[in-house]
Amino acid sequence: MAINLEMPRKLRAVIEKGHQGAAEMLRPISRKYDLAEHAYPVELDTLATLFEGISAAKTISFAGADGVGGGDVDGKSNINGANMSALVNALEVSWGDVALLLSIPFQGLGNAAISSVATKEQLERLGKVWAAMAITEPGFGSDSAAVTTTAVLDGDEYVINGEKIYVTAGSRASHIVVWATVDKSLGRAAIKSFIVPREHPGVTVERLEHKLGIKASDTAAIRFENARIPKENLLGDPEVKVDKGFGGVMETFDNTRPIVAAMAVGVARAALEELRVILTEAGIEISYDKPAHAQSAPAAEFLRMEAEWEAGYLLTVRSAWQADNKIPNSKEASMGKAKAARVGSDITLKAVEMAGTVGYSEQSLLEKWARDSKILDIFEGTQQIQQLVVARRLLGLSSAELK
Repeated sequence: MAINLEMPRKLRAVIEKGHQGAAEMLRPISRKYDLAEHAYPVELDTLATLFEGISAAKTISFAGADGVGGGDVDGKSNINGANMSALVNALEVSWGDVALLLSIPFQGLGNAAISSVATKEQLERLGKVWAAMAITEPGFGSDSAAVTTTAVLDGDEYVINGEKIYVTAGSRASHIVVWATVDKSLGRAAIKSFIVPREHPGVTVERLEHKLGIKASDTAAIRFENARIPKENLLGDPEVKVDKGFGGVMETFDNTRPIVAAMAVGVARAALEELRVILTEAGIEISYDKPAHAQSAPAAEFLRMEAEWEAGYLLTVRSAWQADNKIPNSKEASMGKAKAARVGSDITLKAVEMAGTVGYSEQSLLEKWARDSKILDIFEGTQQIQQLVVARRLLGLSSAELK
């Protein structure tokens, strides 16, 4: 059976619009907000309005609540390939600036979580929200099963207590998707996600982090102290099913990991394009008509980097295609995330090295992309976590059997 690797015509429109916005609106302000950490990029309001207008046609989705997972609130959507649409949009916008992508209103990973697990009734009731996702705590990083934040049912409300750190867009988003346990004695099966308004009694933004990269995106530490929310704000099925673990909550990652992988692919492509210009101006010829060993060392290295990028890209696209076609993609989502994120970090760092003083200085954006790309190998699960997921799926073992 032949495989057609060309993008459908509908997705080409998404790519063109995303790339246009990245080139004309994000690249020009990229350095400005890298140097002004914690300042809100007001220019993003225009881009958010543009995305909203395009999404209103119900034929194209971006990386918001109606994108990942193919959320359809009113039954009138004509989006086929919603995950792929959101993915290629994230790739193109990340080519412009990944930190600014993470700051675009209503395009957050929390929105993707809502789309993945919320019921149709919840989507209708919530309406338009900008959601951050709060998983990590002071006591753990990638081991999401170690959640200690609690949500105790009291009458018709859940009372949430705990602290979350490294919450992307945590001080800007209107809502926060909080991972909490409803019963510690039942283990990981009792971990659920809740939607909590950021400006809500008992919710406090403790601080904003100073970071290596993605400086245009705010990253917050948030404390929940007896924050009471309606029990209907528990996303998805409230029943604790011990025999199924917390697979329902983890489905979020099957949809968001390809998006993060796409971010890495976008940043890496930006670095490759910039590096090619620098090498060409230095008189280095890169040929596809003769083997790498017959070319200069820089040309051979560039070809190797391109091949690695292509592998990461194809794995990423495959995982989104599976999601759109209702094919379980947990293994492939982790494979794409592991490969693309590692490739993104390797390519951006190598580009800095090969460009020399130009790459290391602020003369170009290469050093910024190298700093930005590292987080993509960390959040949504580190490299090691992705390898564990892949190994478990290949061997048919549970998380308890393979740690």
